[in-house]
Amino acid sequence: MASNSSSDKGTRNLVIVMVSFIVVVGVVFSLISNRSSSTAAIPASVSEADGYGIVLNPEITPKIDVYVDYQCQACKFFELINGDYLNEIISQKKAKVVYHPMSFIGPESALAANAVACAADEDKFMSMNLALFQNQAEDRNTGKWTKEYLALLGESIGITSSSFKSCVSDGKYVRWTSNVASESGKADVNSTPTVFINGKILDREKGEYGDVAKFRAALAASGIK
Repeated sequence: MASNSSSDKGTRNLVIVMVSFIVVVGVVFSLISNRSSSTAAIPASVSEADGYGIVLNPEITPKIDVYVDYQCQACKFFELINGDYLNEIISQKKAKVVYHPMSFIGPESALAANAVACAADEDKFMSMNLALFQNQAEDRNTGKWTKEYLALLGESIGITSSSFKSCVSDGKYVRWTSNVASESGKADVNSTPTVFINGKILDREKGEYGDVAKFRAALAASGIK
C-alpha cells in the first residue's frame, strides 16, 4: 500500500508539473486570431455568440468555457485529471459547457478540431474529445493524425456513419477553426488549456488545472456542484 501511495503521489506531482507547462501561443496565435471566415461551414452544435465554440447543454446556466489544442500535452493532462468530472457536469446538466478547439500548434491540430466537430454532429463529442487526447502523439505534427487515422479513431468509439467519414475526409469544418481562433483572441486567451467559469479564469498559480479537488472547489465557488 505504501508503494502504491508513493507512486500515486509521484504521478500526481508529475501531472501538476506538466499542466504548469502551458502552451503559450505568442506570435503564431496573434496571426491566426486575426483571420476568420464568414463562409466557413459551422457545426450544428456551435454557437457564434459563444465564440464559435461547441456547446453542450445550451439551455443551462452557469457556464464553463474550455480552450484546448488537441496537440497540447498540458491539455491532455487537464482532460485526464478533470475530464470525468466535466462529463458528470454535462450529463447531469449542471452547467453549460463550451469547448473551443484551437489549432495554433499546427495542421494536425486543425485536423483534430475538424474531427471532433464531425463527432459532435454524431452526438459523440466527449468520446472523441477523450479519444484524441488518449491517442496524442509524443511529438507534434509528425504525420500521425491523418484524415484516415482520425476517421478510424472515430470508428473505434462507435461512429460508423458515412457522413462522419465524409466530414473528416473532406475537412468540412477546417475553416471554422479560424473562427474559433479569432474569437479566442478577442477573449484574450493566449495559452492552453484555459478555462473560464462564468467569465472568470481558473487560477494556474492555485493549481486549479492540475488538481481535481481544487478544480471542483473552483466550480463549487461558482455554484456548480
